[in-house]
Amino acid sequence: MNSQIALIQNIDALLPQTQCGLCGHRDGCLPYAQSIAEGEEANKCVPGGQPVADALATLLKRPTLRAEESVWPIQPDGRPLRMKAVIREDECIGCTKCISACPVDAIIGSGKLMHSILTDLCTGCELCIPPCPVDCIDLVEDQKPFLNETQRLDEQNDLRQRYYAHIQREEKKQLHRKGPVVRAAINTEIFAKFSAQSKTVPEINLLEKKPIISVQTDAKTTIELAKLRVQIKKLEKQLSIRDDSKKRELLHELTNQLASIE
Repeated sequence: MNSQIALIQNIDALLPQTQCGLCGHRDGCLPYAQSIAEGEEANKCVPGGQPVADALATLLKRPTLRAEESVWPIQPDGRPLRMKAVIREDECIGCTKCISACPVDAIIGSGKLMHSILTDLCTGCELCIPPCPVDCIDLVEDQKPFLNETQRLDEQNDLRQRYYAHIQREEKKQLHRKGPVVRAAINTEIFAKFSAQSKTVPEINLLEKKPIISVQTDAKTTIELAKLRVQIKKLEKQLSIRDDSKKRELLHELTNQLASIE
């Protein structure tokens, strides 16, 4: 194993494997680990919070930086509150879009049938929320107690394996899809190179590509848009039952905000 791959592996081992893309790398933790090894700042892991930023600074012998802020409260261990996605099953139309979006295959269901989220596997990445056409997915506080370091490491290793298996399967599906694939391009080369060095993860093959239309909107913007749409939908529903001047004013503000981002 060459030194660069070893460094990337050591960095990746400290990342929480939520694969959320909030660091700016849409393909998840491994591409961010590669970018850190190449000089990018190591404080952008939102779910890892300050503990991960500090651990990376120690590993890399770099100055400690303040971690990117989370929208969720900070817990006693220095990490943001863990969240889980839940589907309001009576509103689910079975479109399967959330299933494809989940990086760790935590959602089960099939076309035109109700979907469910396996909360024990959900990383709270929020990536299932934007594609849902009926806004029937909520985020709730994780009820599990804090994890000790051994439990955290076991969880990270499991999530990493599930994500690599997800990528392998999605890459294979491309060979049988017609037309372009509308999603951010996965850097299959780095996944293939990294997985070949480790016996603990499924090997990622370099597969023939179909044309890809890259999605330019970053993860933070996508999630922000989804949350705005949910707020607007709820306000419209409330106003259809009972008019309220303050709510109508808020609706107008949120609608303008949505238009300015899109």
